[in-house]
Amino acid sequence: MTERDIRLFGDPVLKTVSDPIGAIDGRVRALVADLVDSVKLPGRAGVAAAQIGVNLRAFSYNVDGEVGYILNPVIAEVSGEAEPVEEGCLSVPGLWYPTPRYPFARVTGIDLDGATIELSGTGLMAQALQHETDHLDGLLYLDRLSKENRRSAMKEVRESSWF
Repeated sequence: MTERDIRLFGDPVLKTVSDPIGAIDGRVRALVADLVDSVKLPGRAGVAAAQIGVNLRAFSYNVDGEVGYILNPVIAEVSGEAEPVEEGCLSVPGLWYPTPRYPFARVTGIDLDGATIELSGTGLMAQALQHETDHLDGLLYLDRLSKENRRSAMKEVRESSWF
């Protein structure tokens, strides 16, 4: 398969709630291959299907040398107090803002065989699980910023060369 281009802020697919995956067919298998290829590039902790223009509930991750994917992920648990963590997004290049995230997260979903799987973690993994699941719910990390930081971020977006 292949690395796919990342959709940027302003693309409607990024604000659309992704559809659940039904039958696991060749199209879904190709999507997973593309997601995994796309997340392997340096500096990438996760890529959601919406970020490559596909409105299906799937994402890949690349955290601490572990690369994988999950289909139909749902946040099953978060714990601890949400605290601001410096966060950026491939769909909003060049911006980093403190974003409230829980220190632990667990998601459940399925793999390409339809078997139930679970991903969980702390630190960057917890952040990635929350961030990528947000993408599938039509949210960007900018939506979670404080009013003041969101205003500043939107100004930066409008002034950016890619917007």
